[in-house]
Amino acid sequence: MSDNPVYEGGCLCGTIRYRIAGPIAWAAHCHCAMCRRASGAVALTWATVPATRFAITQGEPATYRSSENAERRFCPACGSQLTFWSNAHPNEMDVSLGTLDHPEDHRADRHTWAKSRLSWLRLDDHLVAYAESTPADKRPAIGGGDDA
Repeated sequence: MSDNPVYEGGCLCGTIRYRIAGPIAWAAHCHCAMCRRASGAVALTWATVPATRFAITQGEPATYRSSENAERRFCPACGSQLTFWSNAHPNEMDVSLGTLDHPEDHRADRHTWAKSRLSWLRLDDHLVAYAESTPADKRPAIGGGDDA
């Protein structure tokens, strides 16, 4: 795989399209109640990328401030959950893995907010599970400065 891959994706109805110019740092199954409610799914898998490498290429997503520290962007036409951004990690953008054109190319490598995991859900049980978000010392470095 190239050091500078390009990934594209978009919402269900095609109104919103985006591009990621650079590698995906990691992917995580999030089990928090907010992600469940925002997506309507029992867990939401996020691909984390450098925020400077993510761009909307078509349409204008709606933004919802889901907490004091975070915002989610989604398609205003079909409701597809597209991104999550937190001021706790301002250099990162989480992209809903299922909205990538080829989500099959990226496997989750961890669970986050496992303390909220539904007890009956069996999904990648062999992966490391963090009770809350990935601890700082376990987060891979996010590259993606404008000079790369």
